[in-house]
Amino acid sequence: MTAAGEAVLQVLWGASPCVNSFDRCLNISSSGVSFKFNVKYAKNKGTGYAELHNGLKSRWRVCAFHGVDRDSHGKTGCNRLKSGCCKCRRIESIDGLTVDNGRQPSFPNKSESNEPNVQDFKLDRQLKNGKAGISSNDKLNASGSITNTVHKVWAKSVEDEAWDLLRESIVYYCGNPVGTIAANDPNDSTILNYDQVFIRDFIPSGIAFLLKGEYDIVRNFILHTLQLQSWEKTMDCHSPGQGLMPASFKVRTVPLDGDDSATEEVLDPDFGEAAIGRVAPVDSGLWWIILLRAYGKCSGDLSVQERVDVQTGIKMILKLCLADGFDMFPTLLVTDGSCMIDRRMGIHGHPLEIQALFYSALLSAREMLTPEDGSADLIRALNNRLVALSFHIREYYWIDMKKLNEIYRYKTEEYSYDAVNKFNIYPDQIPPWLVEFMPHIGGYLIGNLQPAHMDFRFFSLGNLWSVVSSLATVDQSHAILDLIEAKWAELVADMPLKICYPALEGQEWRIITGSDPKNTPWSYHNGGSWPTLLWQLTVACIKMNRVEIAEKAVKLAERHISGDKWPEYYDTKRGRFIGKQSRLYQTWSIAGYLVAKLLLDNPAAAKVLVTEEDSELVNAFSCMISASPRRRKRGRKKQTFIV
Repeated sequence: MTAAGEAVLQVLWGASPCVNSFDRCLNISSSGVSFKFNVKYAKNKGTGYAELHNGLKSRWRVCAFHGVDRDSHGKTGCNRLKSGCCKCRRIESIDGLTVDNGRQPSFPNKSESNEPNVQDFKLDRQLKNGKAGISSNDKLNASGSITNTVHKVWAKSVEDEAWDLLRESIVYYCGNPVGTIAANDPNDSTILNYDQVFIRDFIPSGIAFLLKGEYDIVRNFILHTLQLQSWEKTMDCHSPGQGLMPASFKVRTVPLDGDDSATEEVLDPDFGEAAIGRVAPVDSGLWWIILLRAYGKCSGDLSVQERVDVQTGIKMILKLCLADGFDMFPTLLVTDGSCMIDRRMGIHGHPLEIQALFYSALLSAREMLTPEDGSADLIRALNNRLVALSFHIREYYWIDMKKLNEIYRYKTEEYSYDAVNKFNIYPDQIPPWLVEFMPHIGGYLIGNLQPAHMDFRFFSLGNLWSVVSSLATVDQSHAILDLIEAKWAELVADMPLKICYPALEGQEWRIITGSDPKNTPWSYHNGGSWPTLLWQLTVACIKMNRVEIAEKAVKLAERHISGDKWPEYYDTKRGRFIGKQSRLYQTWSIAGYLVAKLLLDNPAAAKVLVTEEDSELVNAFSCMISASPRRRKRGRKKQTFIV
């Protein structure tokens, strides 16, 4: 076999011992070998063949089965991943072949054609040159060409499978699509609530459908969840404030009143009263507003957001979030587990994820609210909160090497209006891992800030959405992406992306999580790797014109996410193991990948999610900086007392 031919096989199989046996099967010594990939997609999702064609002599086929087994009655079997041992046979005798890297390839079939194409001709000509002697540069070029071709075929096959799985997860209500279930694993007998439509889980699914031009399911989702907002919500005789959106809902079939022979479909919402820990979903309403804006921008249909009931729903969410309380900070005060991290993980207080979504929802709502006399006070309060929130997060949540040095030299117990250490942070709080983790170039927004407490953990969603929503400044946004690049081995490693870094371990894990057996170190919310975060990473990278970071992460995920059956999350520091309690065929893992692919193919579409920095906010923020809170004197109003 020629050197170029060996290079092709190395690209396809790596260092597999099958290469030598394949060479003996073909019995090729010095003649050129041309390869052609014919991809055919079958309705049986994931099943595929990669056909290797010898243009000069005979024809051979390598098969990788990855699909649903069906019995003689056409029923789906329980084995979605099945393959034979690695063998090379003539086409009359086909055996499964696995790539010798411990993972299963999945090449779905698209079409079968024996017609040569231009790429085959060029490659065939390159390889035939090996007979007269091929240079090392030509070998590299041929290998690179094959690598790109194989990756494109592979990526297309994974994308096709993902779309099939996403469509299979659609939930219908009265014959209309209204959402997607959380996970759709036919082999999992413990469903719990993974057969429900979660608000936060549907967001990447909804965006994928919007980018694909399928608007009805998103419109139905928006309007039906809005109807659930007004339902009575009670737990132990207590009802939360009006405007709360449900965490999830389920379509149930119930008998009609007075007629046992007839049934009807109803939506059964969960506002947290049935959830583990009984925590209300603060992020549901914020995501709902963000999706509503994206629907209008993507579809051009502004009639939905202009409806009276939709305008009322927006105002109810805003009034709930902007209500006065005891807090001195402009950030939202929430309990543990009220967002994507929905278990006890020490994020109670003012977690960054909630603040980034809150800021994004405020900007989106201001854009969609119709001007009227009744909403003037609400818009005024909204604008005031935007200014205060952006200043607070940018000033006090930001950390880089310079800021870390400043905290290290903080004086404590400062009782004055111009204190430098306003929150009385003790320098000994700086954890040893942070000293090694913080790069010289780059920075990030910390996870939480409260009196005498800074949560220095890096939370991916909060930082990425701060970039997307312009809560972070332009310089801060670039620094966040610089940090991700500099700490790729820690934050991305073998599967993007760590939900937080680092994991809680030892006594800290026992105290903060309550010895949660699901949130063990480097698993689930405690440092697990979540593929769904790909889409937020992609939007942030596109906004900052650094698409190469997202492309690298997507290619990394494509290597084995399909063969691993689309897990919810991965375990270990490098994300090498499928999560020990991870659901397979997790819908938002599938949808997150699809959104990332769609946006990389059409970066301009990211504008439906991005919010640019408002010029008025910039001016107000500049005024607050120039006023220098450290130099401002506290104003005292004269009060008149009537005796």
